[in-house]
Amino acid sequence: MARTKMPSAPQINLDDPRYYFNRELSWLEFNRRVLHEALDDRTRLLDRLKFLGIFSNNLDEFFMVRVAGLKQQVAANVDKRTPDGRDPQTQLNDIRSQLAPMVAEQHRHFNQVLRPALTEQGIHLLDYDNLIPELKRYLENYFEQHIFPVLTPLAVDPSHPFPHISNLSLNLAVVVRDDRGDDNPEQFARIKIPAMLPRFVKLPPDLWPKISPDTVHWAGVPLEQVVAHNLGALFPGMTIVGWYPFRVTRHANLALEEEEADDLLLAIEQELQKQRMGGSVIRLEVSSRVDESVRSRLMREMDLAEADIYTLEGPLGLHDLMSFLSLPLSDLKEQPWTPKVPYRLKGIDTLNSAQSTQDHSSSFLDQVRRGEFLVHHPYHDFKATVQRFITEAAHDDRVLAIKMTLYRTSGDSPIINALIEAAQNGKQVVVLVELKARFDEENNINWARHLEQSGVHVVYGLTGLKTHTKTTLVVRQEKDGIRRYVHIGTGNYNPKTAGLYTDLGLFSCREDLGADLTDLFNFLTGYSRQQSYRSLLVAPVNMRARMLEMIEREIKQAETGRKAQIIAKMNSLVDPEIIHNLYCASQAGVQVDLIIRGTCCLRPGVSGVSENIRVMSIIGRFLEHSRIFKFHNGGKDEIYIGSADWMPRNLNRRVEAVVQIEQPELKQDLRDLLQLMLNDNRQAWDLQADGSYRQRQPSDMDQERSSQVILMQHSGRATPLPPQYLTPNPDPTPSDSPDLPTNPKGTAKSTSKVKATAKATTKETPKTAPQSS
Repeated sequence: MARTKMPSAPQINLDDPRYYFNRELSWLEFNRRVLHEALDDRTRLLDRLKFLGIFSNNLDEFFMVRVAGLKQQVAANVDKRTPDGRDPQTQLNDIRSQLAPMVAEQHRHFNQVLRPALTEQGIHLLDYDNLIPELKRYLENYFEQHIFPVLTPLAVDPSHPFPHISNLSLNLAVVVRDDRGDDNPEQFARIKIPAMLPRFVKLPPDLWPKISPDTVHWAGVPLEQVVAHNLGALFPGMTIVGWYPFRVTRHANLALEEEEADDLLLAIEQELQKQRMGGSVIRLEVSSRVDESVRSRLMREMDLAEADIYTLEGPLGLHDLMSFLSLPLSDLKEQPWTPKVPYRLKGIDTLNSAQSTQDHSSSFLDQVRRGEFLVHHPYHDFKATVQRFITEAAHDDRVLAIKMTLYRTSGDSPIINALIEAAQNGKQVVVLVELKARFDEENNINWARHLEQSGVHVVYGLTGLKTHTKTTLVVRQEKDGIRRYVHIGTGNYNPKTAGLYTDLGLFSCREDLGADLTDLFNFLTGYSRQQSYRSLLVAPVNMRARMLEMIEREIKQAETGRKAQIIAKMNSLVDPEIIHNLYCASQAGVQVDLIIRGTCCLRPGVSGVSENIRVMSIIGRFLEHSRIFKFHNGGKDEIYIGSADWMPRNLNRRVEAVVQIEQPELKQDLRDLLQLMLNDNRQAWDLQADGSYRQRQPSDMDQERSSQVILMQHSGRATPLPPQYLTPNPDPTPSDSPDLPTNPKGTAKSTSKVKATAKATTKETPKTAPQSS
């Protein structure tokens, strides 16, 4: 279907708050899509528990960072308005109203649907109250031997102030009474449930027949219930009046004045020490059966308002449910995925990392020299590609230098070990470690010290900027002179997340890219003020300007009647200037398809503003993390991959790099990848003009197409994706309200009823279609 070319409409103010979704509420809609995977009965049972856990973990980080920041603004009387027109207090109010029913739905679904389903499958998560005496006796002995020694009850009275409650800890509020004497007031105490013990206490298999005559694969009880029903050992001679689970979330953002820090590493270490003591409490989760006087006391002691309290049915801290994925029940979870070696690399010799490489005829670097290529994780093996590239360089006698940016890496990183070995082998090794990578600050400090002690040159980036780019430069002496090999990617140098996140990487020895990375590392490590690059777009230097230029170029193409198209895949779209210009593109008739996993502040499908823009999201087994930008450019596509989303922080406050893909075969691979995701009809969701998302469903006549499943099936093959997956789809069915919605807040529709949702989306969304802790 041809796109509509809109006449110039100067009377429309494209900066009007009605045309923008709120960032925080849009993120909540992303997390609702994560929750839906747990509600969807097409998802296997243990994987549904996994998605419940991811939903909970996501919320923890959201409160620690985003909600905490809003509360700070309110406390400081900051009247800062977001592009959608909300002030901080309004955002907090709307977050509460949107999130409270979502969390209630999560717990209701676990208690009423998933927990009984687990029982049917022989996984018995029991309540202590319902146990027979023999099982209680076992747990009493277990408590005395394994739990009691590590518990510390903390009384609260005039001589014992209210204790510090650590971030994300699970606790019991205990009320006791001394019945001796006439004056026996109730006393309050707090017990922290030890995080180092398993959250669910497993009962031994020889007791399983006491639980069910049928097959039992696992049986156990929540740890907090075992503690609660054995409180007499902690308070001998006292009467236990009541016990009530609660959980606390604290502000966890670093407050660092970099300009005043003489030693950035030391300054962040000191700030982390303060953080361990905990910032202010911003959320309190309590059991629905909590006594009102205890609830009021917790609120008073932690200075909380009613809006900060989430009262929940059943166990708190559902992120711990992910531990059930370790059960050896293959029918109840997705089969493990084994990444493939790219076809290009099959057959090259396995490198012995303990020896120098003398014969390079079959080395990884030799493959790069023969021609640049792309890798796509987790479909392609990280160990056989990125890790091998760095490890081989570390042991290649001809390699002179390795330069690398590290944003996040794993705790037992082979990448770190390879860099250390390279330094020990006499190579110049320079690593930029980003100390401000949120929630990885301590891990990165430890690695930075370890690298420095091993002879690696470690730098910490630029004041005021996070270094988020994913780049490696290897400098090698060859017969015909110095040659530079590069890796430029969309994901972190982390073997663990490389198995969970979808990311792209380019290997090349093009001279222009080698020169660009040399300039970039000089910018990061020295006093360079490089303002231009050959094939890289670098933030905050030239990326924003060039992206806007390419959008404007498509507008001019459309205005002259030529085909104009933008396809962009990223994690988040927030930047108001980019959104404004995409609206201008839509008005000019440019076809814009956006594949955005998480937050999207652009409102599609608004008459006269954005009816030529489609926004979709893919939520599946892997978290979509790659960034791809494609501009039609009059038929001479410009395609980029890299580390940056279209967010103010990425374009203004981070060092980012995206690289232009020039080789025709690689450009076609990326076109096919984008089209495959645009055609997804299993895990794709379409964003509507009112802010809700509709999940696509295949019709009875159509084959289910999951882009992630198809990519797993075809990874490691030499042939391209089959053409049946790549035929472009017609435009999706228009939104219910193509004109500007009367409710500019964009409150999302509930996806709580899986079957109802499936029925509705089959009718209201396209039969095949496009594009998520």
